[in-house]
Amino acid sequence: MNVESPIAVVSGVASGIGQAVAQRFLSDGWRVVGLDRDLPSEETLAPCKMFQADLAEPEGIAMAEAALTKIAPVAFVHAAGIMRADNAESDADAGRALWTLHVAAANRLARSMIPRMPNGRGRVVLLSSRAAQGRAGRGYYAASKAALDGLARSLAAEHVARGLTVNVVAPAATDTPQLRDPARADAPPRALPIGRFIHPDEVAATVAFLASEAAGAITGQTIYQCGGASLAAALDQPPAKTEEREPR
Repeated sequence: MNVESPIAVVSGVASGIGQAVAQRFLSDGWRVVGLDRDLPSEETLAPCKMFQADLAEPEGIAMAEAALTKIAPVAFVHAAGIMRADNAESDADAGRALWTLHVAAANRLARSMIPRMPNGRGRVVLLSSRAAQGRAGRGYYAASKAALDGLARSLAAEHVARGLTVNVVAPAATDTPQLRDPARADAPPRALPIGRFIHPDEVAATVAFLASEAAGAITGQTIYQCGGASLAAALDQPPAKTEEREPR
């Protein structure tokens, strides 16, 4: 890695998918600038330049924007995220935090960095979730993730003439600390048809491809990395009967 290596700004690098994405970029020779509320251990992402900011708060987004003003990235990956269940006693606060972190931070940071991205090469990847299609008891979470589809398509349309791409990766249940959070014990993750949870490295590989030069013709798209979950209805159906024909 040298000063000529492309720069990727990645949010949510302290753990989970964000950390896997940062590690993948580093292994591919990128320079990585990380954003997170919590700083990862030095051993985990030692080569990264880190900025600490709580992107679930408007003040934290402003801090991140200010810290990044002199950085001209090739890629921005918004992987910061939290899961919150719907709760009548805390709906307003939870809804505000989810929208601010998932949507407002993605929009403001992308818009602040896109002007400094190189024509024909800039890449924005937003991390969503298969839950964006709807999940009982997770209305605010699902809605905030679903909003990323519209945001990505809007940004993609605005900058397609420059050759910049904006896409969404929406994984199903992924083996991260958030998946094992005791706070979600009332809604355990659903088993996937592939027989296991998705590995963060697998999601990072998808993000790495979308950030590559080879993905320049893919923009405004949502990639569902669902471990076969979208096939559930088809898998439940009995095999089609073969029509028997009389020999001629």
